[in-house]
Amino acid sequence: MADPHIEPAKEQRLLRNARRESLVILSLFAACLIWSVTSAYVLGYGLPAAELSLILGMPSWVFWSVVLPWGLCLVFSVWFCFGFMADDDLGKDPEEGEEHA
Repeated sequence: MADPHIEPAKEQRLLRNARRESLVILSLFAACLIWSVTSAYVLGYGLPAAELSLILGMPSWVFWSVVLPWGLCLVFSVWFCFGFMADDDLGKDPEEGEEHA
């Protein structure tokens, strides 16, 4: 029976890649969250209804605070997942039918 453990150098590379990718994603999420909350407060809070302008049928503050940052997040995430993330080899799968201890 083959040893199911991954060699240490390979494990370190997997961990380094996973940590880098998670930091990029979490940083982007935090930036979009801060952008959304701040711009919604600045552009929409206390604004009289008579002063609302529309973009694509929604209030402009909704477009600039919700649609734009999270739309950019979506585009970035698609690029990041399909173009940037490392496709590391995780090793061989255990044979079917073998019991895991």
